[in-house]
Amino acid sequence: MTQDYNANHPQTVSREELRELVRMQLQTLLEQQNFQGAKALLIPVQPVDIAEAIEGLPEAMQAIAFRLLSKDEAIEVYEYLDPTIQQKLIEEFKHQDVLDIVDKMSPDDRARLFDELPAKIVRRLLTQLSPEERQATSLLLGYKPNTAGRIMTPEYISLKEGMTVAQALERIRSVANVTETIYYLYVSDAARRLVGILSLRDLVTAQPHQTIGEIMTRDPVHVYTETDQEEVARIIKDYDFLAVPVVDAERRLVGIVTVDDVIDILEEETTEDIYTLGGVQAGGGNYFQTNLFTVARKRVVWLMVLLITNTATAVVIQNQEEVLEQVVALAAFIPLLIDTGGNVGAQSSTVVIRGLSTNEVQANKFIGVISRETLAGVILGVMLAVIVTVWAYFLQGNLAVAIAVGVSLFAIAILASFAGSALPFLFRSLKLDPALMSAPFITTAVDVLGVLIYLWTARLILGL
Repeated sequence: MTQDYNANHPQTVSREELRELVRMQLQTLLEQQNFQGAKALLIPVQPVDIAEAIEGLPEAMQAIAFRLLSKDEAIEVYEYLDPTIQQKLIEEFKHQDVLDIVDKMSPDDRARLFDELPAKIVRRLLTQLSPEERQATSLLLGYKPNTAGRIMTPEYISLKEGMTVAQALERIRSVANVTETIYYLYVSDAARRLVGILSLRDLVTAQPHQTIGEIMTRDPVHVYTETDQEEVARIIKDYDFLAVPVVDAERRLVGIVTVDDVIDILEEETTEDIYTLGGVQAGGGNYFQTNLFTVARKRVVWLMVLLITNTATAVVIQNQEEVLEQVVALAAFIPLLIDTGGNVGAQSSTVVIRGLSTNEVQANKFIGVISRETLAGVILGVMLAVIVTVWAYFLQGNLAVAIAVGVSLFAIAILASFAGSALPFLFRSLKLDPALMSAPFITTAVDVLGVLIYLWTARLILGL
């Protein structure tokens, strides 16, 4: 929303409320077919807010609202839209309309869009792009997904050491409109190898006659085209960069990754981790814009895995039927024990997986982390065992059963903490995603072994 709008409504509504207000007014105007009014409504609104408003409209109105934008506005707004909406708009627009928008997108945003589109559409769009844009996009698409090469933009300002400050400023003026950012300037030699970096601040505060070689910082921090995007995001965060240069194996400067792309990466990676911790397959696009059959397909995989593996729990109970037949009261506490154990394991695995993701936990220091979490399980086990023993005695009035429940919970808490902290390290060492693999295995281990521990403990204490 513009500054004028905010100035007229100081401290009255939040940013989200303003966006919702725009969406509601836009939808009302479109329902009334007041297209001129809708167009006027969107004129003072920022592109990111327009994108949010369009995403909140009924599907049939999204293309209509987008059509109201001027070409320049449409290009900006399109880059902020969810990939699912972008694809729907491509399918609805005339070929030339789509081409005009896609051709004017920044190369990194275009490559991200092409990753989400069907291959047939991508091939068609690529052939119709201008030669320069086709070359830039093909370059990015040639790198592996989720690497610096795939998310970088080749639109940056490159200078030479021998340039004077005055010459560099003139070059910036001439190319500023077609570059991603002008705040960092990169210095390369005749072979395009990265040799230095300087900020716009360094440039404008230097004397006009000074050369770039005199004021630049040599051996700048950089990443390679094959560097994982999470590592790129971590470098930008750690060094407080607005952008980081990307070089190839010969150290030739090929692009930059900017902080706005890093924010998108962090959001995507966090979303993926949360989905995988819940046993849901992550995918491109807004989860709530996806049709229900696709949603069900993404959820069913691990549910089927858990359904099959948890039959082991039923086998354990079946083999210990005589214990339950003699003391029926024991059966009442099985859900309590395995659910508590599952929660303890989930807490440990969440802490470790998050630590691995943020590099707070080093994979080669797994012994210390597992020992710490196991000790936490011992402390938790003591506290929970005391509480559940008293509660079980209150419910059943049988001291032996209550003690069996309490001792079992103590052992299960230790087991769950150990499994929850150890399995993420195990799967990381096997080159598997700890978040995806840990949850179902922790659940299975705690369920099966927890029931086994409980029933064997009951045998010993009750003398069965």
